[in-house]
Amino acid sequence: MLIYGDRQSGNCYKILLLLHLLQRPYQWRPIDVLAGDTRSQEFLALNPNGKIPLLQLDDRSTLAESNAILNFLAEGTPFLPVAPFARAKVLQWQFFEQYSHEPYIAVARFIAKYLGLPESRLAEFQSKQKGGHRALAVMEHQLQQTPYLVGESITIADISLYGYTHVAEEGGFALDDYPAIRAWLQRIASHPHYVAMDDAHAPARPT
Repeated sequence: MLIYGDRQSGNCYKILLLLHLLQRPYQWRPIDVLAGDTRSQEFLALNPNGKIPLLQLDDRSTLAESNAILNFLAEGTPFLPVAPFARAKVLQWQFFEQYSHEPYIAVARFIAKYLGLPESRLAEFQSKQKGGHRALAVMEHQLQQTPYLVGESITIADISLYGYTHVAEEGGFALDDYPAIRAWLQRIASHPHYVAMDDAHAPARPT
């Protein structure tokens, strides 16, 4: 399988992290959003929405949207529960990630890390802080009760939210007041097949 993505994007990193945890082989094609790679005719032919990550299978079929890709890759593995209620809880957290977490934490990080926090975007950056901390507080509440977001073991709900939470400080969100989140981050990072977002030496095809 081929993944089009940017390793510094939390949405793309989610896919890379799951593939390494599963020890699934893949090829990685780097995409530079700021250079306009996602607006090229070649890329738009694969994903008319012009966004990454994008998964392309051996039969040339494609799948977009990070959480949809996670669900596809995790099917039949311990990372996606079989029981209907537990699976629905995974989806609950993935919807939460897209609607209550990413619009604040990921956008603030993009403004700071990718754009260099320009004066023209400073007010927008500051406006994201309250919503981001509200999302972190929801996660903290759950992680005070269970080691992972859906109980006792890691699922793609955790991977979905780990992507941007573990780099939240790059968006101005200090995690000092969230001890349960910090412990959860450490649990995920201690997985034997974990790969870091900034690990330039990570193999393109895990073995």
